[in-house]
Amino acid sequence: MRWLPKGYGGRRRSIEELKREGWREQNLLVVSPQDPRLTWPERELVRQLGEKLFGKRRRGAEHRHG
Repeated sequence: MRWLPKGYGGRRRSIEELKREGWREQNLLVVSPQDPRLTWPERELVRQLGEKLFGKRRRGAEHRHG
């Protein structure tokens, strides 16, 4: 049996689990404007908020997921 420092080994959390924990524990919301669970007005609101807070996305960024 190998000894590993805390945080190493074990089960790796999914991206969705990380986003859920971020919201519940830190009040941080991570959401993609392409998330299919959102309606068109919700996706548009996310896009507008992102642009207001961080500026326009770089060209080609609309195809990235995660």
